Amino acid sequence: MHRFHPIAAILLGLWIVTLPARALDTSTLEIASKSGVHAFTVELAQTDAERAKGLMFRKELPEGQGMLFDFKKDQDVAFWMENTYIPLDMIFIRGDGTILRIEQNTTPLSTRNIPSGGPVRGVLEVIAGTVKKLGIAPGDKVAHPIFGGR
Repeated sequence: MHRFHPIAAILLGLWIVTLPARALDTSTLEIASKSGVHAFTVELAQTDAERAKGLMFRKELPEGQGMLFDFKKDQDVAFWMENTYIPLDMIFIRGDGTILRIEQNTTPLSTRNIPSGGPVRGVLEVIAGTVKKLGIAPGDKVAHPIFGGR
């Protein structure tokens, strides 16, 4: 019987990060806030590898675009910004599409854990400043197929 060596875990992680970039599925997500309905074009991170890589190593994220992390069921999650070069707003969303919590203007390259603050089905990452600019707040509703809408 072979033991799993720590070096193997490191090599596996490096392999995941350096995999050829396959285009992630994209779709439209809408957030209904007090200031109106705001549409985003989102890349959908659905697999463990896609969720682990997220927006790492990217140098830009245009306004109106983002990445939606689908955890398939409501659960507590935590994010960090290691290897992420752009500041982000993180929007933690319950399975019914309600925004639970928002972390604004995250610090690039930080290893600080950013917890969901409760069970969530998904997390939307958008360029920092988006939440403030659009008046998005906890309690707002998100429409996307993973939340049972559109």
